Amino acid sequence: MEHGLLVPPVYSPIPPAIHPRHEVIDRQTAEWATAFRIGSEELRRKLIAHDIGTFAARILPEGRQEVVGILADFIIWLFGVDDGHCEEGELGGEPGELVAELSRLLRVAQNPEVPMLTQDPLADGLRDLRRRIGVHGTPGQVARWVETLREYFLSVAWEASHRSRGTVPDLNDYTLMRLYDGATSVVLPLLEMGHGYELHPSEREHTTVRAAAEAAYFIITWDNDLFSYHKESRAQHYYLNVLRVLEHHHGLSPDAAMATAVAQRDRVMVLFLRLCEHLVPTASPQLRQYLHSLACFIRGAQDWGISSLRYTTPDDPANLPSTFTDTPTDDSTEPLDIPAVAWWWDLLPPDRRAAPSREQPGSSVVNFSPRLATSGTG
Repeated sequence: MEHGLLVPPVYSPIPPAIHPRHEVIDRQTAEWATAFRIGSEELRRKLIAHDIGTFAARILPEGRQEVVGILADFIIWLFGVDDGHCEEGELGGEPGELVAELSRLLRVAQNPEVPMLTQDPLADGLRDLRRRIGVHGTPGQVARWVETLREYFLSVAWEASHRSRGTVPDLNDYTLMRLYDGATSVVLPLLEMGHGYELHPSEREHTTVRAAAEAAYFIITWDNDLFSYHKESRAQHYYLNVLRVLEHHHGLSPDAAMATAVAQRDRVMVLFLRLCEHLVPTASPQLRQYLHSLACFIRGAQDWGISSLRYTTPDDPANLPSTFTDTPTDDSTEPLDIPAVAWWWDLLPPDRRAAPSREQPGSSVVNFSPRLATSGTG
């Protein structure tokens, strides 16, 4: 059987980790999705088989179990929205109608007591998530979660406008949209909740910290595009992916587009490591934990991406790697030719732009996680 485009092992200097209760979390998330009837029966059956609880357990390997469970349920809820409403549902090609529906859901997240969408399973699930996040998060974290949900909704509506016209955005617009429609920023408040702290706004909103977070979004979503290309390109509906953008606007073959996308994410991974290395010496224990959690998010998405049935598609096997490499294909210190993100490189002094040590790949990221005191169980 033809296995399609080969995805090479990607550069991953961050070690793997998983929460010791991952099996319990995965089972409980399946039960939650069933109880709240997330998606159609067919979609729900597929999502439950995707080991999403395990994904959350990789993102927060040392987090409080209750929060890891919230994250797992939230991720399966997001897939219910993305797969059910956006990519495969009728609203996915009707941006106006999609915006209206997502705005109603956003209102439920802001004020779960409002009498709206009272018979809607996704709204019911969102109310439950909002209640639990309110228990384990601060008012500021709840507010940020709602705002990042707005960012996500805006970006998927943007994608729907391209889907409705059958158009492909250029690389800069795609990059900007992809930073948010991968539902990465919505996870960040839960990274803090998972370890029982709230990062001070002066640190979280510092330009270099924000760049590190956005670099993590880029790596996670580019990796997702690599791992999902086989599944998406063979489906019978519109799809948007960095490989398609590179093929459409740059005239690249699928193999050349793959090599280019891998080089892009490798260069950003090198930058992410250096941004963290630059920040750590003056960082608070909370910021050090935050940066470490970003690294766990990156690696967790990679480990899940190459192993989940969502992307391995055993009925039509994808040609995914089973291992990673500790050597980037592109360790250039020059910015990517993408204006939306090129400013990330300007934040480092020249002596900090060199590639990470090949002898100790990723050492600047993986050795600085503090042991923060947290409430609840671990």
